Amino acid sequence: MGISSAMYSGVSGLNTNSQAMTVIGNNLANTNTLGFKGSRTVFSDLLSSTINGSGGTSQVGRGVNVSKVDNIFSQGTFESTESGLDVAIEGDGFFMVSAEGDNTIHYTRAGAFRFDENGYLINPEGFRVQGKPFDANGNLIAGDPEDIVVANTGLIAGNPTDEVLLTTNLDAAAVIPAAFDYTDPATFNYSSSTQVFDSLGEPHLLTTYFRKDASNTWQWFWSAEDNAGNSIPANPNVLAGTLTFNPDGTLASGGGPNTVGAFDFANGSDTTQTIDITFNNTQFDSESTVISQEQNGFGAGNLTSVDIDGDGVVIASYSNGEQIRVASLTLAKFNNPNGLELVGNNLFMESDASGTARIGLPGSELGKVFTNSLEQSNVDMGAEFVKMITVQRGFQANSKIITTVDELLGELINLKR
Repeated sequence: MGISSAMYSGVSGLNTNSQAMTVIGNNLANTNTLGFKGSRTVFSDLLSSTINGSGGTSQVGRGVNVSKVDNIFSQGTFESTESGLDVAIEGDGFFMVSAEGDNTIHYTRAGAFRFDENGYLINPEGFRVQGKPFDANGNLIAGDPEDIVVANTGLIAGNPTDEVLLTTNLDAAAVIPAAFDYTDPATFNYSSSTQVFDSLGEPHLLTTYFRKDASNTWQWFWSAEDNAGNSIPANPNVLAGTLTFNPDGTLASGGGPNTVGAFDFANGSDTTQTIDITFNNTQFDSESTVISQEQNGFGAGNLTSVDIDGDGVVIASYSNGEQIRVASLTLAKFNNPNGLELVGNNLFMESDASGTARIGLPGSELGKVFTNSLEQSNVDMGAEFVKMITVQRGFQANSKIITTVDELLGELINLKR
């Protein structure tokens, strides 16, 4: 091994420190990149040469090489945002996205999502976010994650009312009125109206009349109107049922459900519609009053907003007050995230080194999600500048080796003179 070997050791130092400076430059360039994970350069020495001396055999190093560029998957800080579609992960999980028409899954920590013109939830590069959809009953559908899409981006159909729950107090001190006539308020003690919906989503008023006929007994009647102003039923003075109360004022019998209908609203809606009325009434010595009214119908509605809640569920809200659970985000976690392959655009791909992804819903194991938040880059600028100084000094030291060896070679050549 001659003196020139020291020069080549210096050259390896220049190359290695140059690559380390490239990593530092990339980290600093991405200090404001959402979900970016910084890298570090790990050096290793090269194979040594063996020399023989009076003391025996020794080894001399032949320079330095880049052993590995590691990704640092430490948690980045969160930035609060005003978008209900911005999501950040606390933990080790990754969002799952895929390109349109491509089944290849990519992984990312950047949760700046939005919807495209077709209703698909996408990231800024157009990759579709993956999740598990809900069925019409609000239950998650089994199977692999798929593209998250809001199908009803315009009007959603109304839902006809088929259940009504009335919670009312009827005054125990009320007097028994004359024979019932729904057009004469003097013939009943109390009435309440509830808005119900037909199969077209059109609202109507369903009125319930209460008439005391004994100390613990009340009769009830009902009526509605069709679009032409005609009474439903044609004769609303027909007794619909009787409510019987206990001596303590609680309901003893008659609460139902009591079926009323069929309704013909004369507007083209379903004429077989019936409604089950359930009474949760009391008879206390207090004025008659409605405590609550509940019914399960609603009219047609326009999409007003789509947001992601704290459980990672995509919820579509409509102008009729309905909220539909569209899908739940799915997260992926790897045994060795350092083995993931970087493919640009804040995306990673699975590799043999990373292992197979474990996929599931957000939670303590895969990571919790926070809405109206974005994860920032985990690059520490102060630490990067310190590394930059050390790498610069290393580069300078190796360049000095080369110039020194050059001077030694010059002296060697001058021996001939």
